[in-house]
Amino acid sequence: MPDDGFRQRGLATALRDASARFPVVFVTGPRQTGKTTLLRHLSEPSRRYVTLDDPAARELASRDPALFFQAHPPPILIDEVQYAPGLLPYVKMRADQGGAPGMFWLTGSQHFHAMRDIGETLAGRVALLRLLGFGWRETWSTGVDLPPFLPTRARIDERGSADPPFDLESLAEAIWTGGYPRLCIEDPPDRDVFFASYVQTWLQRDVRDLLQVGDLSAFDRFVRACAARTGQLLNLSNLARDVDISVPTAKSWLSVLEATMVVHLLPAWHSNRTKRLVKAPKLYFLDTGLCCYLTGWTSPRAAIEGAAAGALVETWALGEILKSWWARGREAPIHHLRTDDGVEIDFVLELDGAMHGIEVKRAATVRAEAWLKPFRTLDRLGVPRGEGAVLCLVPDELPLDDRTRALPFGVL
Repeated sequence: MPDDGFRQRGLATALRDASARFPVVFVTGPRQTGKTTLLRHLSEPSRRYVTLDDPAARELASRDPALFFQAHPPPILIDEVQYAPGLLPYVKMRADQGGAPGMFWLTGSQHFHAMRDIGETLAGRVALLRLLGFGWRETWSTGVDLPPFLPTRARIDERGSADPPFDLESLAEAIWTGGYPRLCIEDPPDRDVFFASYVQTWLQRDVRDLLQVGDLSAFDRFVRACAARTGQLLNLSNLARDVDISVPTAKSWLSVLEATMVVHLLPAWHSNRTKRLVKAPKLYFLDTGLCCYLTGWTSPRAAIEGAAAGALVETWALGEILKSWWARGREAPIHHLRTDDGVEIDFVLELDGAMHGIEVKRAATVRAEAWLKPFRTLDRLGVPRGEGAVLCLVPDELPLDDRTRALPFGVL
Protein backbone atom coordinates (compact mmCIF):
# COMPACT_ATOMS: atom_id res chain seq x y z
CA MET A 1 0.00 0.00 0.00
CA PRO A 2 1.35 3.49 -0.78
CA ASP A 3 2.61 5.72 1.98
CA ASP A 4 -0.03 7.54 4.04
CA GLY A 5 -0.90 11.07 3.05
CA PHE A 6 -2.46 12.86 0.10
CA ARG A 7 -3.15 10.74 -2.96
CA GLN A 8 -3.07 12.35 -6.37
CA ARG A 9 -6.59 12.35 -7.86
CA GLY A 10 -7.42 11.96 -11.51
CA LEU A 11 -9.87 14.88 -11.28
CA ALA A 12 -7.10 17.37 -10.44
CA THR A 13 -6.25 18.24 -14.05
CA ALA A 14 -9.89 18.69 -15.08
CA LEU A 15 -10.47 20.84 -12.00
CA ARG A 16 -7.53 23.12 -12.77
CA ASP A 17 -8.63 23.44 -16.41
CA ALA A 18 -12.21 24.25 -15.39
CA SER A 19 -11.05 26.81 -12.83
CA ALA A 20 -9.07 28.59 -15.53
CA ARG A 21 -12.17 28.89 -17.74
CA PHE A 22 -15.23 29.26 -15.48
CA PRO A 23 -15.92 31.64 -12.59
CA VAL A 24 -17.61 28.78 -10.66
CA VAL A 25 -16.47 25.17 -10.25
CA PHE A 26 -18.82 22.77 -8.47
CA VAL A 27 -17.57 19.36 -7.32
CA THR A 28 -20.17 16.87 -6.19
CA GLY A 29 -19.89 13.32 -4.90
CA PRO A 30 -20.77 11.05 -2.01
CA ARG A 31 -19.72 11.96 1.51
CA GLN A 32 -16.12 11.20 2.47
CA THR A 33 -14.79 10.66 -1.04
CA GLY A 34 -12.17 13.39 -0.68
CA LYS A 35 -13.79 16.43 -2.31
CA THR A 36 -12.66 18.87 0.37
CA THR A 37 -9.21 17.28 0.69
CA LEU A 38 -8.60 17.59 -3.04
CA LEU A 39 -9.83 21.18 -3.32
CA ARG A 40 -7.93 22.38 -0.28
CA HIS A 41 -4.79 20.67 -1.58
CA LEU A 42 -5.15 22.53 -4.89
CA SER A 43 -6.13 25.87 -3.35
CA GLU A 44 -3.80 28.82 -3.64
CA PRO A 45 -2.91 30.60 -0.34
CA SER A 46 -5.35 33.45 -1.04
CA ARG A 47 -8.41 31.19 -1.33
CA ARG A 48 -10.59 31.24 1.79
CA TYR A 49 -12.26 28.08 3.05
CA VAL A 50 -15.71 27.95 4.65
CA THR A 51 -17.71 24.83 5.45
CA LEU A 52 -21.47 25.03 5.83
CA ASP A 53 -21.27 22.02 8.12
CA ASP A 54 -20.37 24.76 10.64
CA PRO A 55 -23.72 25.88 12.13
CA ALA A 56 -22.58 29.49 12.50
CA ALA A 57 -21.40 29.75 8.91
CA ARG A 58 -24.57 28.05 7.69
CA GLU A 59 -26.79 30.41 9.68
CA LEU A 60 -25.02 33.50 8.31
CA ALA A 61 -25.13 32.16 4.74
CA SER A 62 -28.85 31.43 5.01
CA ARG A 63 -29.85 34.60 6.88
CA ASP A 64 -27.72 37.22 5.11
CA PRO A 65 -25.87 36.01 1.96
CA ALA A 66 -24.62 39.52 1.18
CA LEU A 67 -23.01 39.79 4.60
CA PHE A 68 -21.60 36.26 4.22
CA PHE A 69 -19.66 37.35 1.14
CA GLN A 70 -18.49 40.52 2.84
CA ALA A 71 -17.06 38.34 5.58
CA HIS A 72 -15.72 35.76 3.11
CA PRO A 73 -14.88 37.45 -0.21
CA PRO A 74 -13.65 35.39 -3.18
CA PRO A 75 -11.61 33.55 -4.17
CA ILE A 76 -13.37 31.13 -1.86
CA LEU A 77 -14.01 27.42 -1.36
CA ILE A 78 -17.50 26.80 0.08
CA ASP A 79 -18.03 23.26 1.37
CA GLU A 80 -21.49 21.59 1.38
CA VAL A 81 -23.12 24.50 -0.43
CA GLN A 82 -26.48 22.68 -0.67
CA TYR A 83 -27.15 23.70 2.95
CA ALA A 84 -27.51 27.35 1.88
CA PRO A 85 -29.04 27.49 -1.61
CA GLY A 86 -29.74 31.19 -1.05
CA LEU A 87 -26.03 31.81 -1.72
CA LEU A 88 -26.35 30.83 -5.37
CA PRO A 89 -28.05 34.01 -6.69
CA TYR A 90 -25.27 36.03 -5.06
CA VAL A 91 -22.63 33.79 -6.65
CA LYS A 92 -24.37 34.37 -9.99
CA MET A 93 -24.46 38.13 -9.45
CA ARG A 94 -20.76 38.30 -8.63
CA ALA A 95 -19.89 36.01 -11.55
CA ASP A 96 -21.85 38.32 -13.88
CA GLN A 97 -20.08 41.41 -12.54
CA GLY A 98 -16.84 40.62 -14.28
CA GLY A 99 -16.06 37.58 -12.18
CA ALA A 100 -12.59 36.19 -12.79
CA PRO A 101 -12.16 32.47 -13.57
CA GLY A 102 -11.99 30.32 -10.47
CA MET A 103 -13.59 32.82 -8.08
CA PHE A 104 -15.87 30.24 -6.50
CA TRP A 105 -15.14 26.60 -5.74
CA LEU A 106 -18.18 24.79 -4.37
CA THR A 107 -18.75 21.26 -3.09
CA GLY A 108 -21.91 19.31 -2.35
CA SER A 109 -22.86 15.78 -1.33
CA GLN A 110 -26.42 15.79 -2.62
CA HIS A 111 -25.98 15.41 -6.33
CA PHE A 112 -29.43 15.74 -7.90
CA HIS A 113 -30.78 18.65 -5.86
CA ALA A 114 -27.50 20.54 -5.88
CA MET A 115 -27.00 19.96 -9.61
CA ARG A 116 -30.56 21.09 -10.34
CA ASP A 117 -30.27 24.30 -8.31
CA ILE A 118 -26.79 25.14 -9.53
CA GLY A 119 -27.57 24.17 -13.12
CA GLU A 120 -30.62 26.44 -13.15
CA THR A 121 -29.04 29.39 -11.33
CA LEU A 122 -25.53 29.31 -12.77
CA ALA A 123 -26.09 28.01 -16.31
CA GLY A 124 -23.13 28.94 -18.50
CA ARG A 125 -21.07 30.09 -15.54
CA VAL A 126 -20.29 26.81 -13.78
CA ALA A 127 -18.23 23.71 -14.49
CA LEU A 128 -19.88 20.63 -12.95
CA LEU A 129 -17.52 17.85 -11.86
CA ARG A 130 -18.08 14.57 -10.00
CA LEU A 131 -15.74 12.77 -7.61
CA LEU A 132 -16.22 9.21 -6.40
CA GLY A 133 -13.92 7.27 -4.09
CA PHE A 134 -10.48 6.10 -5.15
CA GLY A 135 -10.11 4.05 -8.28
CA TRP A 136 -7.44 1.37 -8.08
CA ARG A 137 -4.93 3.64 -9.84
CA GLU A 138 -5.51 6.39 -7.28
CA THR A 139 -5.16 3.93 -4.40
CA TRP A 140 -1.77 2.84 -5.73
CA SER A 141 -0.77 6.28 -7.08
CA THR A 142 -0.03 5.00 -10.57
CA GLY A 143 -1.20 6.47 -13.86
CA VAL A 144 -3.99 8.64 -12.43
CA ASP A 145 -3.86 11.32 -15.15
CA LEU A 146 -4.99 9.17 -18.06
CA PRO A 147 -7.67 9.40 -20.76
CA PRO A 148 -11.02 7.71 -20.12
CA PHE A 149 -11.25 3.97 -20.58
CA LEU A 150 -12.20 2.78 -24.05
CA PRO A 151 -11.47 -0.77 -25.31
CA THR A 152 -9.53 0.34 -28.39
CA ARG A 153 -5.98 -0.57 -29.25
CA ALA A 154 -4.75 3.01 -29.05
CA ARG A 155 -6.47 3.75 -25.73
CA ILE A 156 -5.33 0.51 -24.08
CA ASP A 157 -1.72 1.17 -25.11
CA GLU A 158 -2.00 4.68 -23.67
CA ARG A 159 -3.42 3.50 -20.33
CA GLY A 160 -1.15 0.49 -19.73
CA SER A 161 -1.97 -2.14 -17.12
CA ALA A 162 -1.35 -3.07 -13.51
CA ASP A 163 1.98 -4.65 -12.67
CA PRO A 164 1.66 -7.23 -11.24
CA PRO A 165 -1.71 -7.93 -12.86
CA PHE A 166 -4.87 -8.38 -10.83
CA ASP A 167 -5.28 -11.91 -9.54
CA LEU A 168 -8.38 -13.23 -7.79
CA GLU A 169 -7.08 -12.26 -4.34
CA SER A 170 -6.22 -8.64 -5.23
CA LEU A 171 -9.52 -8.21 -7.09
CA ALA A 172 -11.42 -9.55 -4.08
CA GLU A 173 -9.60 -7.14 -1.76
CA ALA A 174 -10.35 -4.18 -4.03
CA ILE A 175 -14.03 -5.09 -4.19
CA TRP A 176 -14.46 -5.77 -0.47
CA THR A 177 -12.59 -2.64 0.64
CA GLY A 178 -14.14 -0.23 -1.85
CA GLY A 179 -12.84 3.23 -2.62
CA TYR A 180 -13.54 5.47 0.37
CA PRO A 181 -10.19 7.19 0.98
CA ARG A 182 -10.08 6.48 4.72
CA LEU A 183 -10.23 2.75 3.99
CA CYS A 184 -7.53 2.91 1.34
CA ILE A 185 -4.75 4.50 3.38
CA GLU A 186 -1.95 2.54 5.06
CA ASP A 187 -3.53 2.45 8.53
CA PRO A 188 -7.28 2.41 7.84
CA PRO A 189 -9.93 2.35 10.56
CA ASP A 190 -11.91 -0.78 11.26
CA ARG A 191 -13.92 -1.33 8.08
CA ASP A 192 -17.17 -2.39 9.73
CA VAL A 193 -17.02 0.49 12.21
CA PHE A 194 -16.38 2.91 9.37
CA PHE A 195 -19.33 1.70 7.30
CA ALA A 196 -21.68 1.52 10.29
CA SER A 197 -20.86 5.14 11.11
CA TYR A 198 -21.09 6.16 7.44
CA VAL A 199 -24.55 4.66 6.99
CA GLN A 200 -25.80 6.18 10.23
CA THR A 201 -24.49 9.65 9.32
CA TRP A 202 -25.90 9.39 5.81
CA LEU A 203 -29.31 8.30 7.09
CA GLN A 204 -29.53 10.91 9.80
CA ARG A 205 -28.29 13.85 7.72
CA ASP A 206 -28.74 13.48 3.99
CA VAL A 207 -31.84 11.30 3.97
CA ARG A 208 -33.70 13.47 6.45
CA ASP A 209 -32.69 16.57 4.50
CA LEU A 210 -33.67 15.22 1.08
CA LEU A 211 -36.76 13.25 1.97
CA GLN A 212 -38.65 13.26 5.22
CA VAL A 213 -38.54 9.49 5.69
CA GLY A 214 -40.63 8.69 8.74
CA ASP A 215 -39.41 5.10 9.19
CA LEU A 216 -35.63 4.98 8.89
CA SER A 217 -35.60 1.26 9.66
CA ALA A 218 -37.77 0.62 6.58
CA PHE A 219 -35.45 2.82 4.52
CA ASP A 220 -32.47 0.83 5.84
CA ARG A 221 -34.14 -2.40 4.66
CA PHE A 222 -34.74 -0.77 1.30
CA VAL A 223 -31.06 0.18 0.96
CA ARG A 224 -29.96 -3.36 1.80
CA ALA A 225 -32.45 -4.79 -0.70
CA CYS A 226 -30.96 -2.50 -3.37
CA ALA A 227 -27.44 -3.63 -2.45
CA ALA A 228 -28.51 -7.24 -2.91
CA ARG A 229 -29.67 -6.32 -6.45
CA THR A 230 -26.52 -4.59 -7.67
CA GLY A 231 -25.82 -5.48 -11.29
CA GLN A 232 -29.44 -6.50 -11.94
CA LEU A 233 -32.23 -5.01 -14.02
CA LEU A 234 -34.28 -2.59 -11.96
CA ASN A 235 -37.74 -3.93 -11.11
CA LEU A 236 -39.41 -1.42 -8.80
CA SER A 237 -42.48 -3.59 -8.24
CA ASN A 238 -40.45 -6.54 -6.97
CA LEU A 239 -38.23 -4.27 -4.90
CA ALA A 240 -41.23 -2.55 -3.28
CA ARG A 241 -42.93 -5.88 -2.58
CA ASP A 242 -39.86 -7.35 -0.90
CA VAL A 243 -39.52 -4.33 1.42
CA ASP A 244 -43.30 -4.03 1.94
CA ILE A 245 -43.61 -0.48 0.67
CA SER A 246 -45.54 1.07 -2.21
CA VAL A 247 -44.05 1.44 -5.68
CA PRO A 248 -44.22 5.29 -5.50
CA THR A 249 -42.34 5.13 -2.17
CA ALA A 250 -39.72 2.83 -3.67
CA LYS A 251 -39.30 5.23 -6.59
CA SER A 252 -38.96 8.19 -4.25
CA TRP A 253 -36.46 6.41 -2.00
CA LEU A 254 -34.42 5.27 -4.98
CA SER A 255 -34.13 8.92 -6.00
CA VAL A 256 -32.47 9.56 -2.62
CA LEU A 257 -29.88 6.87 -3.32
CA GLU A 258 -29.20 8.52 -6.67
CA ALA A 259 -29.15 12.01 -5.14
CA THR A 260 -26.50 11.03 -2.60
CA MET A 261 -24.58 9.14 -5.33
CA VAL A 262 -24.85 5.80 -3.56
CA VAL A 263 -26.32 4.07 -6.62
CA HIS A 264 -26.13 4.58 -10.36
CA LEU A 265 -28.91 3.59 -12.75
CA LEU A 266 -27.24 2.49 -15.97
CA PRO A 267 -29.63 3.18 -18.87
CA ALA A 268 -30.40 0.61 -21.52
CA TRP A 269 -29.23 1.31 -25.04
CA HIS A 270 -31.95 1.28 -27.67
CA SER A 271 -32.92 3.01 -30.88
CA ASN A 272 -35.94 3.20 -33.14
CA ARG A 273 -34.35 0.52 -35.34
CA THR A 274 -34.12 -2.03 -32.53
CA LYS A 275 -37.52 -2.81 -31.05
CA ARG A 276 -36.47 -6.09 -29.43
CA LEU A 277 -34.34 -4.55 -26.70
CA VAL A 278 -35.11 -4.37 -22.99
CA LYS A 279 -35.39 -0.73 -21.92
CA ALA A 280 -35.19 -1.06 -18.12
CA PRO A 281 -32.04 0.37 -16.45
CA LYS A 282 -29.67 -1.71 -14.36
CA LEU A 283 -29.01 -0.84 -10.73
CA TYR A 284 -25.42 -0.54 -9.50
CA PHE A 285 -23.88 0.56 -6.22
CA LEU A 286 -21.10 3.08 -6.80
CA ASP A 287 -18.91 1.66 -4.02
CA THR A 288 -18.49 -2.11 -3.81
CA GLY A 289 -17.15 -1.94 -0.24
CA LEU A 290 -20.37 -0.34 0.98
CA CYS A 291 -22.36 -2.85 -1.08
CA CYS A 292 -20.49 -5.78 0.51
CA TYR A 293 -21.05 -4.33 3.99
CA LEU A 294 -24.79 -3.89 3.40
CA THR A 295 -25.17 -7.42 2.05
CA GLY A 296 -23.18 -9.03 4.85
CA TRP A 297 -20.07 -10.35 3.09
CA THR A 298 -17.59 -10.59 5.96
CA SER A 299 -14.33 -11.07 4.04
CA PRO A 300 -12.86 -10.60 0.56
CA ARG A 301 -12.90 -14.36 0.00
CA ALA A 302 -16.55 -14.65 0.99
CA ALA A 303 -17.46 -11.86 -1.41
CA ILE A 304 -15.52 -13.18 -4.41
CA GLU A 305 -16.66 -16.78 -3.91
CA GLY A 306 -20.28 -16.10 -2.91
CA ALA A 307 -23.48 -16.13 -4.92
CA ALA A 308 -23.12 -12.42 -5.76
CA ALA A 309 -19.51 -12.64 -6.96
CA GLY A 310 -20.28 -12.06 -10.64
CA ALA A 311 -22.49 -9.05 -9.89
CA LEU A 312 -19.89 -7.57 -7.55
CA VAL A 313 -17.10 -7.90 -10.14
CA GLU A 314 -19.35 -6.27 -12.75
CA THR A 315 -20.25 -3.50 -10.30
CA TRP A 316 -16.58 -2.84 -9.53
CA ALA A 317 -15.69 -2.71 -13.24
CA LEU A 318 -18.47 -0.21 -13.96
CA GLY A 319 -17.28 1.97 -11.09
CA GLU A 320 -13.74 2.03 -12.50
CA ILE A 321 -15.02 2.93 -15.98
CA LEU A 322 -17.21 5.74 -14.66
CA LYS A 323 -14.36 7.11 -12.55
CA SER A 324 -12.06 7.19 -15.59
CA TRP A 325 -14.57 9.35 -17.53
CA TRP A 326 -15.73 11.56 -14.67
CA ALA A 327 -12.12 12.25 -13.66
CA ARG A 328 -11.67 13.96 -17.03
CA GLY A 329 -14.81 16.04 -16.49
CA ARG A 330 -16.70 14.06 -19.15
CA GLU A 331 -19.97 12.18 -19.24
CA ALA A 332 -19.52 8.45 -19.78
CA PRO A 333 -21.46 7.40 -22.92
CA ILE A 334 -22.13 4.00 -21.37
CA HIS A 335 -25.24 1.80 -21.40
CA HIS A 336 -26.17 -1.82 -21.00
CA LEU A 337 -27.74 -3.80 -23.81
CA ARG A 338 -30.16 -6.71 -23.46
CA THR A 339 -32.46 -8.29 -26.01
CA ASP A 340 -35.92 -9.53 -25.11
CA ASP A 341 -34.71 -13.13 -25.51
CA GLY A 342 -32.06 -12.65 -22.80
CA VAL A 343 -28.87 -12.02 -24.79
CA GLU A 344 -26.96 -9.18 -23.18
CA ILE A 345 -23.74 -7.20 -23.26
CA ASP A 346 -22.73 -5.91 -19.84
CA PHE A 347 -21.69 -2.47 -21.11
CA VAL A 348 -21.61 -0.64 -24.42
CA LEU A 349 -19.73 2.61 -24.95
CA GLU A 350 -21.12 4.57 -27.89
CA LEU A 351 -18.54 6.91 -29.38
CA ASP A 352 -18.19 8.46 -32.84
CA GLY A 353 -20.96 6.31 -34.27
CA ALA A 354 -19.49 2.99 -33.12
CA MET A 355 -20.60 0.67 -30.31
CA HIS A 356 -17.78 -0.68 -28.16
CA GLY A 357 -18.98 -3.72 -26.24
CA ILE A 358 -17.51 -4.70 -22.86
CA GLU A 359 -18.15 -7.99 -21.08
CA VAL A 360 -16.96 -8.69 -17.50
CA LYS A 361 -15.94 -12.20 -16.42
CA ARG A 362 -14.69 -13.58 -13.13
CA ALA A 363 -12.55 -16.06 -15.01
CA ALA A 364 -8.93 -16.63 -15.99
CA THR A 365 -9.48 -19.28 -18.69
CA VAL A 366 -10.39 -17.79 -22.05
CA ARG A 367 -13.42 -19.30 -23.81
CA ALA A 368 -13.30 -17.40 -27.07
CA GLU A 369 -16.36 -18.80 -28.84
CA ALA A 370 -18.69 -18.42 -25.85
CA TRP A 371 -17.35 -14.99 -24.95
CA LEU A 372 -17.81 -13.63 -28.48
CA LYS A 373 -21.51 -14.49 -28.78
CA PRO A 374 -22.81 -11.31 -27.08
CA PHE A 375 -20.69 -9.10 -29.34
CA ARG A 376 -22.21 -10.68 -32.43
CA THR A 377 -25.57 -9.44 -31.17
CA LEU A 378 -24.50 -5.98 -32.31
CA ASP A 379 -24.00 -7.32 -35.83
CA ARG A 380 -27.44 -8.95 -35.83
CA LEU A 381 -28.99 -5.68 -34.69
CA GLY A 382 -27.30 -3.82 -37.53
CA VAL A 383 -25.34 -1.64 -35.11
CA PRO A 384 -21.86 -0.41 -36.13
CA ARG A 385 -19.50 -2.46 -33.96
CA GLY A 386 -16.23 -0.94 -32.84
CA GLU A 387 -13.45 -2.62 -30.89
CA GLY A 388 -14.60 -4.51 -27.81
CA ALA A 389 -13.18 -6.30 -24.81
CA VAL A 390 -13.78 -8.99 -22.22
CA LEU A 391 -12.40 -7.80 -18.88
CA CYS A 392 -11.23 -10.81 -16.91
CA LEU A 393 -8.41 -12.33 -14.82
CA VAL A 394 -5.99 -13.10 -17.67
CA PRO A 395 -2.46 -11.87 -16.91
CA ASP A 396 -1.97 -10.42 -20.41
CA GLU A 397 -4.28 -9.42 -23.21
CA LEU A 398 -5.29 -12.06 -25.74
CA PRO A 399 -7.08 -11.56 -29.07
CA LEU A 400 -10.49 -13.22 -29.42
CA ASP A 401 -11.12 -12.02 -32.97
CA ASP A 402 -10.04 -9.11 -35.12
CA ARG A 403 -12.08 -6.61 -33.07
CA THR A 404 -12.27 -8.11 -29.59
CA ARG A 405 -9.66 -8.86 -26.93
CA ALA A 406 -9.56 -10.44 -23.51
CA LEU A 407 -8.05 -7.79 -21.24
CA PRO A 408 -6.77 -7.96 -17.65
CA PHE A 409 -8.69 -5.90 -15.10
CA GLY A 410 -5.58 -3.78 -14.60
CA VAL A 411 -6.23 -1.83 -17.82
CA LEU A 412 -9.11 -0.04 -16.08
